[in-house]
Amino acid sequence: MAILAIRTIGDQVLANRSTDIETFDAALQRLIDDMFETMYDAPGVGLAGPQVGVPKRIFVYDAGDGPEVFINPELVVADGEWVYEEGCLSVPSYWWEIRRPGHVVMRGLNRDGKPQQVEGEELLGRVLQHEFDHLEGRLLIERLTDEERRVFRRSMREKLIDS
Repeated sequence: MAILAIRTIGDQVLANRSTDIETFDAALQRLIDDMFETMYDAPGVGLAGPQVGVPKRIFVYDAGDGPEVFINPELVVADGEWVYEEGCLSVPSYWWEIRRPGHVVMRGLNRDGKPQQVEGEELLGRVLQHEFDHLEGRLLIERLTDEERRVFRRSMREKLIDS
């Protein structure tokens, strides 16, 4: 297994919708294992293919119940509301109170290509939505208010000047 480089804001791979995975082979299994190792090393609770430079519809996560993987997911239910502090490995060192649905149902495939459905409340639901956003080419900063985005951009400019 290997720790992969995590792509950060500004990398174009994070801004594009990912494509479906069609082949379930040894290379995919290695990618999954490497993504888990990378996620735990970061440390994070989720990691999507684009975040490691792989523009495919795959993410791994562990919201406290052990490691799981979703391939070619679709979000079929998103309702309720839950505000919670959220960060992102691709936007390191920043955290915001983000409003998202509090309950989701996601369908897709597991690492063996078998159908699965997961229902998530609160933290699990948030992780599923956050990683799904990555597959759609959306970063966390797109969920910020206009003012929060302005403050973030100003902070990023100041970091560039200071480095």
